[in-house]
Amino acid sequence: MNEELKQVMAVAEVWTREPFDAETRAQVKAMMEAEDKTELIDSFYRTLEFGTGGLRGIMGPGTNRMNKYIVAQATQGYANYLLKVQREGGFKNVQNGQVAVVVGHDCRNNGRLFAETVADIFSANGIKVYLFESLRPTPEVSFAIRHLKCQGGVNVTASHNPREYNGYKAYWEDGSQVLQPHDKGIIDEVNKVTMADVKWNANHDLIEIIGGEMDYDYMQAVKTCMVDQDVILRHKDLNIVYTPLHGAGRQIVPMCLRSWGFENIHVVPEQMVIDGNFPTVVSPNPENAEAMTLGMKLGTKLNADLVIASDPDADRIAIVCRDENDEWIIINGNQTCMMFAYYNIKALKRLGKMRPDMYLVKTIVTTEVIRRMADKEGVTLTDEFTGFKWIANRIRMWEGTHKYIGGGEESFGWLGFDGVRDKCSPSAICLICEIAAAAKDQGMSLYEYLINIYNEFGFQRETTVNVVRPGKTGAEEIQAMMVNYRENPPQEIAGEKVVKIKDFQLSEQRELVDGEWRKSEIKMALNAKSNVLQYFTEGGLKVSVRPSGTEPKIKFYFEIPAQMPTPDAAGYKAATAAAEARVPALKASLGI
Repeated sequence: MNEELKQVMAVAEVWTREPFDAETRAQVKAMMEAEDKTELIDSFYRTLEFGTGGLRGIMGPGTNRMNKYIVAQATQGYANYLLKVQREGGFKNVQNGQVAVVVGHDCRNNGRLFAETVADIFSANGIKVYLFESLRPTPEVSFAIRHLKCQGGVNVTASHNPREYNGYKAYWEDGSQVLQPHDKGIIDEVNKVTMADVKWNANHDLIEIIGGEMDYDYMQAVKTCMVDQDVILRHKDLNIVYTPLHGAGRQIVPMCLRSWGFENIHVVPEQMVIDGNFPTVVSPNPENAEAMTLGMKLGTKLNADLVIASDPDADRIAIVCRDENDEWIIINGNQTCMMFAYYNIKALKRLGKMRPDMYLVKTIVTTEVIRRMADKEGVTLTDEFTGFKWIANRIRMWEGTHKYIGGGEESFGWLGFDGVRDKCSPSAICLICEIAAAAKDQGMSLYEYLINIYNEFGFQRETTVNVVRPGKTGAEEIQAMMVNYRENPPQEIAGEKVVKIKDFQLSEQRELVDGEWRKSEIKMALNAKSNVLQYFTEGGLKVSVRPSGTEPKIKFYFEIPAQMPTPDAAGYKAATAAAEARVPALKASLGI
């Protein structure tokens, strides 16, 4: 038996005794006795890391798995930090000296168990808990934290990950996921906690169940994203098909659409069923075309204008519309952001509502078309790190001096108002339906509306390649890949010379000027750093590389320019095909 396995066996043996429950003890014993120790090693070779966004992992027994014990330890550490900040006077809105949090969950297996565990641990530490009565969207949890003037919150969700995952998102008093310095402070406290430190005896007097009244207030807040109600009223019969993919949007999204004035709303009945096994899809990720199959089938039957989905925790969206041949076509996440940004700018200007202090936000891996758009229209646009916590940070930094009108990222997320500080599919779904109505007002489909944006600001195709490397060896391989790209950057990509390199971990940019590489500093919000590399070529290619913070994979983002030979659907499809034909050469250049 090698040294690593000995250490794993020693850690696992602790889980075969109390206080762990009988089922957990039996499962761990079975793994220890199995001839193949792979599952045992993956379950115990490390403790599931509480990162800057919280926890996420495969459910099961073990230190490297999502289970009520790991959730309890994380919550005890988070509670310790909240109380520490309170003692130091670090909160703005503590009411009657009582630290308070909101706790929610989505449809995933064990979601309610984990949420109630979180609520119990917080209350046992003397913290007031507002616990949602049942599953709710991630953005509603963010909204409730602000609305109830809480100091933090937890949402139990693994977002759009496969069914075997669950997770734990930690939020701060402004409703955003935790950022520095509090992220590191919480991590330090979590790392100190042992199972013996966990306070399990809940104080049920401190746990208050919330639900319908918060739904109403949230729905009213979502309406503030509306830009032009008249255009909605002219097209209130827009034919909409919606699916929650078994998740948390099932009630609130149709309610919000009706509150905006849309009357012709249909749902996919098979996917309205709450089920953490996601029986109707391979993966509950709206980025995958397969997840939209049932929605498109119903859309065809009903001759719908749009098919829209939200993911299990209802923060991300997917949009399907009809092309020039009346066939369904999926709008990707970059195109979604483009349409939101374009519509907000154009509609606000048309209505005379645009102000100099208004601004948009995108992430560094989101399409540069939005940058060209903002520059041409004279609208402020900031680039932030991947993750909506950085968009929320920008809102916080500029609160009171600038007016936020929208922000998004390529992974199918958009936030159109500042009452929430995370991705918000209910408001995004309502707004895309308003955009579809505005397109109809101009005699266009949503698809034609998109093509017009490319005609005005130039075409490029964005695509993402994910290289999955699970387990301990996979994590090591991903780390080695990033080290190699950083130390041996490509000189050419797909035959084009690299002329600029951005390294966001070193906060350094290198640009080729007159044959010489010149260095400069990259300044991001909070002087933060991120393990992201970007390469720009002389022909306009942009390649971004980053390891996922929540899944065992390394992600490559390609932005590929191409010419549209004609300004119509045929030209758009020709440019798309030409750009996609370059992907194999891009992958080969990067050794993937």
